Amino acid sequence: MSFRAGRRTLAALAALAAGLTLSSTTSAASASGHQEVARPAGASVTGKAEFLLPYHQDDDVRSFAFDARADPYTRPLPGIPTGLPTDARGTVTVSHYSAENDITYTAEGRVDCLVTGVRTATLTAVITEVSPGGPPVLGKRLGFSVYDGGEGKGRSKDRVGFSWNGVNLLPTGDDNPPEDAPVGTCMAPAPYAPVTKGGYTVRHAELPPPPSSSAR
Repeated sequence: MSFRAGRRTLAALAALAAGLTLSSTTSAASASGHQEVARPAGASVTGKAEFLLPYHQDDDVRSFAFDARADPYTRPLPGIPTGLPTDARGTVTVSHYSAENDITYTAEGRVDCLVTGVRTATLTAVITEVSPGGPPVLGKRLGFSVYDGGEGKGRSKDRVGFSWNGVNLLPTGDDNPPEDAPVGTCMAPAPYAPVTKGGYTVRHAELPPPPSSSAR
């Protein structure tokens, strides 16, 4: 074989190899029906912090710990088989040290909803465990809000809010005292309580569109 013929043969083999590679890639993409696209990072709220009640000064120590992550369209509801873009998973831990009783009460819940904005979030959790002597919230949904303010002058600028202690009351319309109103998914007041120790990280992500019918 001459040198020129050898070059023609190598060129033909290279073209054939390129054609086979293109053909196999196209076939694989056609067989799957679509190309895999990396999913963007979802929203989340993580961290643990103690906070003060601005309207009630005492020696108690209150803290929330959050490990909440968006899990859109994973909780089907009657009439909404796809679930909601705010569906979420994770845990919430509530801790309250009573100085008067010298005891710490705790409650834990499973996150069912999370929605975020820039540096802000609201989430809800259904309480699954309550320590002895704790409040009667087992099985109830509680709401939380978070402001991720970062650090400033050696202390956190974060804030939290929550759906009890007088911020979610339902007037009875008579002489009876108001009752705590039920909490809907992702419902919580603005984060009004300043963090004094620890802090939270809010990772914001836009709510995604519903899944296509072919992906269900």
